[in-house]
Amino acid sequence: MTALTISRRTFLAGATLTVALAPIRARADTLDDLRKSGAVGERYDGLLELRDPGAAGASALVKKVNAQRSKIYADRAAKDKATPDQVGQIYAKQIMKKAPKGTWFRKPDGSWSRK
Repeated sequence: MTALTISRRTFLAGATLTVALAPIRARADTLDDLRKSGAVGERYDGLLELRDPGAAGASALVKKVNAQRSKIYADRAAKDKATPDQVGQIYAKQIMKKAPKGTWFRKPDGSWSRK
């Protein structure tokens, strides 16, 4: 193999990875923006909740993220012999730690607090 071949492969691998991750990063940026604005909040069970139905794209994003998280929780629960709700509550604690400042959190009693 020549140096040119390796460089081309390295470039193509990097470009492919960048393109593949772009939608994930964009979605994360959008989620963080919606959390910071208060349009969506995090719940004690590890799912998102729509707080401002008028926020552009928020409803669709909440549904999509909740579907992804629910699958993760169900898969993990099956492995750990737990319930998806138990797993979601554990993940919720991690989400709280990593969420941006300004994120709203819904407690089990239904009240909201802001980070």
